[in-house]
Amino acid sequence: MPARILVIEDNRANLDLVRYLLEFRGHEILEADDGERGVALAREKMPDLVICDLQMPLLNGYEVVERLRAAPETARLVVVALTAFSMPHDRDKVLRAGFDGYLSKPIDPETFIGSIEAYLPAVKRPAIPPPAG
Repeated sequence: MPARILVIEDNRANLDLVRYLLEFRGHEILEADDGERGVALAREKMPDLVICDLQMPLLNGYEVVERLRAAPETARLVVVALTAFSMPHDRDKVLRAGFDGYLSKPIDPETFIGSIEAYLPAVKRPAIPPPAG
């Protein structure tokens, strides 16, 4: 059973790469190119996982996770930050803000799938393991 994954990312090249990698594994991908649309899609579609950039128009990633955590229907969604901020204190800040995980850009296609699927419930992970890195 594939997962429904919402990707909130304003950079088209990054969004296309993430979508390609996740669709290749059989997951259903929802897309939003700004934080406001991302929050609306999360509420409407209730994805299994949200992957969220931090720097975006309308609402940044911190505002997205704050709004998702504030609403009872989306408070328990698993939200992973995918960001170019890669200093040690950035990871701590992201996790303190309410994200469930943190991955830095640029993504490594060899390890990205396994890293993302680790946040999914076992029943939502494909039976075939992702390619080893």
